[in-house]
Amino acid sequence: MRHSLNFRLLAAFTVVIVVIISTVFFFTYRNTRDEISHIQERLQTAQDRRVEIELARYYQLAGTWDGVQPAVLQLAKLYNSRIILTNNAGIVQADSDQKLTGTKYTTKDQGQPVITVEGILGSLLRANQNTAPSDQAAMPIAGAHTTGVLYVLHTDSQDIDRASLQITYNTIGRFFLWGGLLAIAIAFLLTYVLSRRILAPVKALTGVTREFGKGDFSRRVDSDDKGEMGELARSFNTMADGLERNERLRRNMVADIAHELRTPLSNLRGYLEAVSDGLVKPDDTTIHSLNDEASSLSRLVDDLQELSLADAGELKLVLQPEDISRLIKETVAASQTKIAAKGIIVFTDVPASLPELNIDSQRIKQVLYNLLDNAVAHTGRDGRITLTAWREEGQVYVSVSDTGEGIPAEDLPFIFERFYRVDKSRTRSTGGTGLGLTIARRIVEAHGGRIDVRSKLGEGTTFTFSLPMPVNEHGEIIS
Repeated sequence: MRHSLNFRLLAAFTVVIVVIISTVFFFTYRNTRDEISHIQERLQTAQDRRVEIELARYYQLAGTWDGVQPAVLQLAKLYNSRIILTNNAGIVQADSDQKLTGTKYTTKDQGQPVITVEGILGSLLRANQNTAPSDQAAMPIAGAHTTGVLYVLHTDSQDIDRASLQITYNTIGRFFLWGGLLAIAIAFLLTYVLSRRILAPVKALTGVTREFGKGDFSRRVDSDDKGEMGELARSFNTMADGLERNERLRRNMVADIAHELRTPLSNLRGYLEAVSDGLVKPDDTTIHSLNDEASSLSRLVDDLQELSLADAGELKLVLQPEDISRLIKETVAASQTKIAAKGIIVFTDVPASLPELNIDSQRIKQVLYNLLDNAVAHTGRDGRITLTAWREEGQVYVSVSDTGEGIPAEDLPFIFERFYRVDKSRTRSTGGTGLGLTIARRIVEAHGGRIDVRSKLGEGTTFTFSLPMPVNEHGEIIS
């Protein structure tokens, strides 16, 4: 059975109130009971002392215990106790219950079990739940010399527990009752106020999540709360921003993939229809054009597959010691045709003293090629591209700088996202599939490095990535 937050808050408040009141009442009752017990003990001790004094006075006046039974009966009735009096020989001289009078009890008997007045009283005590064991203690009655032993058994003691409970209730119980009712009423009020305060943002979150389920990622939760609920609302809004951006990127990705596929497929179809209709001869030029379009499709599929492997953490790396200087030179040489076609000047500043790195040479060359190809695509004729490498704090850094048009500041945070292009027109002359930078970042991160970008509109762009230097078994950097 599901209960609302109102019910659970009220139940929690009520339980806390009941527990607190019960605890305070219990400890108050225990304290009252202890005080009553102490008072009763002092009162009984005083009563026993008065009985002792009365009987001692009797013996002083009479000089004997003969005829003491009526006095014992009167004292027992007065103090609501059982009184037993023995002389020095252990003979019971008086018993307020008139059961033991004249009986002799000894403290020892050769070879026989010992029968004492204390033993008889102990049996009586075990049968009397309201009598404390200390009540059977013997008190010698002394005048000029000891004349007998007095035993007082408080067989009709007041029920301390019941009296303590009654006193506690009569003094503070009613206040606890009314206080508890008042506290529960306040709990109702607090439940109403708190539930409205707590449930308002929760209901808002619930409504927004329903809209999210319907595909509307534009909704946000308005909350000025500075506490946990406000933090929850802000976290939700941050998540919503990410979801909305991811959804936008997903839609853009679908549109981009469709666009990238449409162009080569349309060209392939056009060439094939033209050959089929006899409008174009299947000569070397036509076959070369068809091969170019097929290569474009193949590159797109390869990039998508490689990116999916990187996202799944399954990008395979063949790590071995490699000279990063050599990889940079090979990449520049492989791109020389594109570079020369635009009249771009390429400078390299790569010291020969760089250490070998434990990397996948093919993957790092792919990163270098993507960055260099991106620089060539966005650098105008007679521009300049600079490749620089250096070592710093256990890392080898490689940067590719160009003098192209630069990247607007608002586009920089998204430059490594798949299919994101600064050139929204998607012209094939200014970029390929839009996956190159994304794949480059995944490869660098798989090597344990980082890649960053700095750019200023109209002045050019610099991409810099780092690769960790190898370490030995002691964690020391190998130079």
